[in-house]
Amino acid sequence: MKHTAATLLAQKQSGEKITMLTAYDYTTARIEDECGVNAILVGDSLGMVMLGYDTTLPVTMEDMLHHTKAVARGAEHAFVVADMPFLSYQTSVYDAVVNAGRLIKEGGAQAVKLEGGAAVCKQINAIVEASIPVVAHIGMTPQSVNVFGGFKVQGKSYERAVQLIEDAHRVQEAGACAVVLECVPAKLAEQITKELVIPTIGIGAGNACDGQVLVYQDMLGLTTGHTPKFAKKFADAGKLMREGFAVYIDETKSGVFPEQEHCFQIGEDVMERILNERGQQS
Repeated sequence: MKHTAATLLAQKQSGEKITMLTAYDYTTARIEDECGVNAILVGDSLGMVMLGYDTTLPVTMEDMLHHTKAVARGAEHAFVVADMPFLSYQTSVYDAVVNAGRLIKEGGAQAVKLEGGAAVCKQINAIVEASIPVVAHIGMTPQSVNVFGGFKVQGKSYERAVQLIEDAHRVQEAGACAVVLECVPAKLAEQITKELVIPTIGIGAGNACDGQVLVYQDMLGLTTGHTPKFAKKFADAGKLMREGFAVYIDETKSGVFPEQEHCFQIGEDVMERILNERGQQS
Protein backbone atom coordinates (compact mmCIF):
# COMPACT_ATOMS: atom_id res chain seq x y z
CA MET A 1 0.00 0.00 0.00
CA LYS A 2 1.22 3.48 -0.86
CA HIS A 3 0.89 5.85 2.07
CA THR A 4 -0.79 9.17 1.28
CA ALA A 5 -2.13 12.23 3.07
CA ALA A 6 -5.43 10.36 3.36
CA THR A 7 -3.86 7.29 4.99
CA LEU A 8 -2.05 9.47 7.53
CA LEU A 9 -5.34 11.13 8.42
CA ALA A 10 -6.92 7.70 8.80
CA GLN A 11 -4.14 6.73 11.20
CA LYS A 12 -4.92 9.74 13.39
CA GLN A 13 -8.60 8.90 13.37
CA SER A 14 -7.94 5.28 14.34
CA GLY A 15 -5.32 6.14 16.94
CA GLU A 16 -2.48 4.42 15.07
CA LYS A 17 0.77 6.35 15.50
CA ILE A 18 2.45 7.76 12.37
CA THR A 19 6.14 7.04 11.81
CA MET A 20 8.30 9.43 9.81
CA LEU A 21 12.07 9.58 9.29
CA THR A 22 14.32 11.74 7.19
CA ALA A 23 16.22 10.35 4.21
CA TYR A 24 18.37 12.07 1.63
CA ASP A 25 19.47 9.25 -0.70
CA TYR A 26 18.13 6.19 -2.52
CA THR A 27 19.78 3.55 -0.34
CA THR A 28 18.56 4.94 2.98
CA ALA A 29 15.07 5.57 1.60
CA ARG A 30 14.93 2.00 0.34
CA ILE A 31 15.88 0.56 3.73
CA GLU A 32 13.42 2.77 5.63
CA ASP A 33 10.69 1.90 3.16
CA GLU A 34 11.35 -1.83 3.51
CA CYS A 35 11.11 -1.46 7.30
CA GLY A 36 7.61 0.00 6.94
CA VAL A 37 8.02 3.66 7.87
CA ASN A 38 4.83 5.55 6.98
CA ALA A 39 6.46 8.72 5.67
CA ILE A 40 9.89 9.91 4.61
CA LEU A 41 10.90 13.55 4.95
CA VAL A 42 13.54 14.88 2.60
CA GLY A 43 14.43 17.61 5.06
CA ASP A 44 16.43 20.74 4.43
CA SER A 45 18.31 19.37 7.44
CA LEU A 46 20.40 17.82 4.66
CA GLY A 47 22.27 21.12 4.70
CA MET A 48 23.65 20.21 8.11
CA VAL A 49 23.88 16.40 8.08
CA MET A 50 24.81 15.88 4.42
CA LEU A 51 26.44 19.11 3.24
CA GLY A 52 28.15 20.29 6.42
CA TYR A 53 26.50 23.69 6.88
CA ASP A 54 25.86 25.14 10.34
CA THR A 55 22.19 25.85 9.53
CA THR A 56 19.59 24.94 6.91
CA LEU A 57 19.67 28.44 5.40
CA PRO A 58 22.18 27.83 2.56
CA VAL A 59 20.15 24.91 1.11
CA THR A 60 18.89 25.62 -2.41
CA MET A 61 16.04 24.35 -4.54
CA GLU A 62 18.57 22.46 -6.64
CA ASP A 63 19.88 20.74 -3.50
CA MET A 64 16.35 19.73 -2.53
CA LEU A 65 15.49 18.50 -6.01
CA HIS A 66 18.66 16.43 -6.26
CA HIS A 67 18.04 14.62 -2.97
CA THR A 68 14.26 14.33 -3.39
CA LYS A 69 14.67 12.57 -6.73
CA ALA A 70 16.93 9.97 -5.13
CA VAL A 71 14.60 9.36 -2.18
CA ALA A 72 11.51 9.14 -4.39
CA ARG A 73 13.16 6.36 -6.41
CA GLY A 74 13.76 4.38 -3.22
CA ALA A 75 10.38 4.88 -1.52
CA GLU A 76 7.87 2.41 -2.91
CA HIS A 77 5.32 2.66 -0.10
CA ALA A 78 6.26 5.63 2.12
CA PHE A 79 4.66 9.05 1.73
CA VAL A 80 7.51 11.29 0.50
CA VAL A 81 7.49 14.86 1.82
CA ALA A 82 10.05 17.39 0.55
CA ASP A 83 11.07 20.49 2.46
CA MET A 84 10.81 23.84 0.73
CA PRO A 85 14.13 25.58 1.40
CA PHE A 86 14.67 29.08 2.73
CA LEU A 87 13.36 31.82 0.38
CA SER A 88 11.68 29.34 -1.95
CA TYR A 89 8.24 30.31 -0.63
CA GLN A 90 8.61 33.39 1.60
CA THR A 91 9.16 35.79 -1.30
CA SER A 92 5.70 35.45 -2.88
CA VAL A 93 2.71 33.18 -3.32
CA TYR A 94 3.72 32.74 -6.96
CA ASP A 95 7.21 31.55 -6.04
CA ALA A 96 5.75 29.20 -3.45
CA VAL A 97 3.48 27.48 -5.96
CA VAL A 98 6.15 27.24 -8.65
CA ASN A 99 8.77 25.81 -6.32
CA ALA A 100 6.32 23.41 -4.68
CA GLY A 101 5.36 22.25 -8.16
CA ARG A 102 8.98 21.56 -9.02
CA LEU A 103 9.43 19.35 -5.96
CA ILE A 104 6.39 17.33 -7.06
CA LYS A 105 6.88 17.32 -10.83
CA GLU A 106 10.67 17.08 -11.00
CA GLY A 107 11.50 15.71 -7.59
CA GLY A 108 8.83 13.03 -7.36
CA ALA A 109 7.60 14.00 -3.88
CA GLN A 110 3.96 13.50 -2.86
CA ALA A 111 3.85 16.58 -0.61
CA VAL A 112 5.88 19.61 0.41
CA LYS A 113 6.63 21.02 3.85
CA LEU A 114 7.09 24.67 4.70
CA GLU A 115 7.77 26.48 7.93
CA GLY A 116 5.60 29.08 9.64
CA GLY A 117 2.10 29.67 10.89
CA ALA A 118 -0.30 32.46 10.02
CA ALA A 119 2.38 34.30 8.02
CA VAL A 120 2.49 31.57 5.34
CA CYS A 121 -1.19 30.63 5.18
CA LYS A 122 -1.61 32.35 1.81
CA GLN A 123 1.18 30.20 0.41
CA ILE A 124 -0.26 27.03 1.94
CA ASN A 125 -3.69 27.75 0.50
CA ALA A 126 -2.34 28.51 -2.97
CA ILE A 127 -0.18 25.37 -3.04
CA VAL A 128 -3.10 23.22 -1.93
CA GLU A 129 -5.30 24.81 -4.59
CA ALA A 130 -2.66 23.71 -7.09
CA SER A 131 -3.42 20.13 -5.97
CA ILE A 132 -0.26 19.72 -3.91
CA PRO A 133 -0.53 18.40 -0.33
CA VAL A 134 1.20 20.61 2.25
CA VAL A 135 2.66 19.66 5.61
CA ALA A 136 2.98 22.72 7.85
CA HIS A 137 5.74 23.20 10.43
CA ILE A 138 5.43 25.35 13.56
CA GLY A 139 7.26 25.75 16.84
CA MET A 140 11.02 25.77 16.44
CA THR A 141 11.34 26.48 12.73
CA PRO A 142 15.04 26.12 11.81
CA GLN A 143 14.85 28.61 8.94
CA SER A 144 14.05 31.27 11.57
CA VAL A 145 17.11 30.45 13.69
CA ASN A 146 18.43 34.00 13.40
CA VAL A 147 15.13 35.42 14.64
CA PHE A 148 14.96 33.00 17.57
CA GLY A 149 18.61 33.56 18.45
CA GLY A 150 19.39 29.85 18.22
CA PHE A 151 17.63 26.50 18.30
CA LYS A 152 15.31 27.06 21.26
CA VAL A 153 12.10 25.53 22.64
CA GLN A 154 9.05 27.53 21.58
CA GLY A 155 5.71 28.11 23.32
CA LYS A 156 6.85 28.25 26.93
CA SER A 157 5.19 31.59 27.73
CA TYR A 158 1.41 32.06 27.80
CA GLU A 159 1.48 34.49 24.86
CA ARG A 160 3.67 32.30 22.68
CA ALA A 161 1.70 29.16 23.60
CA VAL A 162 -1.57 30.78 22.56
CA GLN A 163 0.07 31.96 19.33
CA LEU A 164 1.18 28.42 18.51
CA ILE A 165 -2.33 27.08 19.08
CA GLU A 166 -3.66 29.80 16.80
CA ASP A 167 -1.00 29.07 14.19
CA ALA A 168 -1.92 25.38 14.26
CA HIS A 169 -5.56 26.19 13.56
CA ARG A 170 -4.65 28.69 10.86
CA VAL A 171 -2.49 26.26 8.88
CA GLN A 172 -5.22 23.64 9.17
CA GLU A 173 -7.80 26.11 7.86
CA ALA A 174 -5.42 27.02 5.02
CA GLY A 175 -5.48 23.39 3.88
CA ALA A 176 -2.43 21.71 5.42
CA CYS A 177 -2.79 17.92 5.57
CA ALA A 178 -0.55 17.62 8.65
CA VAL A 179 1.61 19.80 10.88
CA VAL A 180 5.05 19.22 12.37
CA LEU A 181 5.46 20.47 15.94
CA GLU A 182 9.15 21.00 16.72
CA CYS A 183 10.56 21.73 20.18
CA VAL A 184 7.17 22.44 21.72
CA PRO A 185 6.37 21.62 25.38
CA ALA A 186 4.71 18.20 25.56
CA LYS A 187 1.50 19.34 27.24
CA LEU A 188 1.05 22.17 24.74
CA ALA A 189 1.61 19.75 21.84
CA GLU A 190 -0.95 17.40 23.38
CA GLN A 191 -3.52 20.20 23.50
CA ILE A 192 -2.84 21.17 19.88
CA THR A 193 -3.17 17.52 18.84
CA LYS A 194 -6.55 17.25 20.59
CA GLU A 195 -7.88 20.39 18.92
CA LEU A 196 -6.79 19.65 15.36
CA VAL A 197 -8.46 17.40 12.83
CA ILE A 198 -5.22 16.94 10.87
CA PRO A 199 -2.34 14.80 12.21
CA THR A 200 0.45 16.32 14.30
CA ILE A 201 3.98 15.01 13.82
CA GLY A 202 6.22 15.70 16.78
CA ILE A 203 9.96 16.23 17.01
CA GLY A 204 10.81 17.18 20.54
CA ALA A 205 7.09 17.64 21.28
CA GLY A 206 6.19 14.68 23.49
CA ASN A 207 4.46 11.38 22.81
CA ALA A 208 0.89 12.66 22.60
CA CYS A 209 1.39 13.81 19.01
CA ASP A 210 -0.17 11.65 16.30
CA GLY A 211 3.27 10.69 15.05
CA GLN A 212 6.99 11.27 15.38
CA VAL A 213 9.81 12.29 13.06
CA LEU A 214 13.56 12.14 13.62
CA VAL A 215 16.64 12.92 11.58
CA TYR A 216 17.93 9.43 10.87
CA GLN A 217 21.57 10.36 11.54
CA ASP A 218 20.58 11.40 15.07
CA MET A 219 18.66 8.22 15.87
CA LEU A 220 21.42 5.98 14.47
CA GLY A 221 24.31 7.69 16.24
CA LEU A 222 25.85 9.05 13.05
CA THR A 223 26.09 12.69 14.11
CA THR A 224 29.08 14.22 15.84
CA GLY A 225 29.06 17.03 18.36
CA HIS A 226 25.79 18.21 19.90
CA THR A 227 22.81 15.88 19.69
CA PRO A 228 19.33 17.32 20.37
CA LYS A 229 17.70 16.30 23.67
CA PHE A 230 14.77 14.74 21.82
CA ALA A 231 16.94 12.53 19.58
CA LYS A 232 17.02 9.08 21.17
CA LYS A 233 19.79 6.84 19.81
CA PHE A 234 18.06 3.64 18.68
CA ALA A 235 21.25 2.06 17.32
CA ASP A 236 24.94 2.95 17.18
CA ALA A 237 25.53 2.70 13.46
CA GLY A 238 28.34 5.24 13.76
CA LYS A 239 30.37 2.85 15.93
CA LEU A 240 29.73 -0.01 13.52
CA MET A 241 30.82 2.09 10.54
CA ARG A 242 34.00 3.24 12.27
CA GLU A 243 34.89 -0.34 13.13
CA GLY A 244 34.29 -1.44 9.54
CA PHE A 245 36.34 1.42 8.08
CA ALA A 246 39.22 0.70 10.49
CA VAL A 247 39.33 -3.02 9.62
CA TYR A 248 39.23 -2.21 5.90
CA ILE A 249 42.16 0.18 6.23
CA ASP A 250 44.20 -2.32 8.26
CA GLU A 251 43.54 -5.27 5.93
CA THR A 252 44.26 -3.24 2.81
CA LYS A 253 47.54 -1.91 4.16
CA SER A 254 48.62 -5.36 5.35
CA GLY A 255 47.68 -7.04 2.06
CA VAL A 256 45.07 -9.34 3.61
CA PHE A 257 42.35 -7.79 1.46
CA PRO A 258 41.41 -8.68 -1.21
CA GLU A 259 41.56 -12.43 -0.60
CA GLN A 260 41.20 -15.13 -3.26
CA GLU A 261 37.42 -15.21 -2.92
CA HIS A 262 37.22 -11.53 -3.88
CA CYS A 263 39.29 -11.92 -7.06
CA PHE A 264 38.43 -12.89 -10.66
CA GLN A 265 40.41 -15.61 -12.42
CA ILE A 266 41.93 -16.02 -15.86
CA GLY A 267 42.87 -19.29 -17.58
CA GLU A 268 46.46 -20.44 -17.03
CA ASP A 269 46.88 -21.06 -20.78
CA VAL A 270 45.77 -17.50 -21.57
CA MET A 271 48.14 -16.03 -19.01
CA GLU A 272 51.02 -18.27 -20.18
CA ARG A 273 50.52 -17.07 -23.76
CA ILE A 274 50.48 -13.43 -22.64
CA LEU A 275 53.66 -13.90 -20.60
CA ASN A 276 55.41 -15.62 -23.51
CA GLU A 277 54.44 -12.82 -25.89
CA ARG A 278 55.44 -10.12 -23.44
CA GLY A 279 58.72 -11.87 -22.83
CA GLN A 280 59.47 -12.01 -26.58
CA GLN A 281 58.69 -8.31 -26.92
CA SER A 282 61.05 -7.41 -24.13
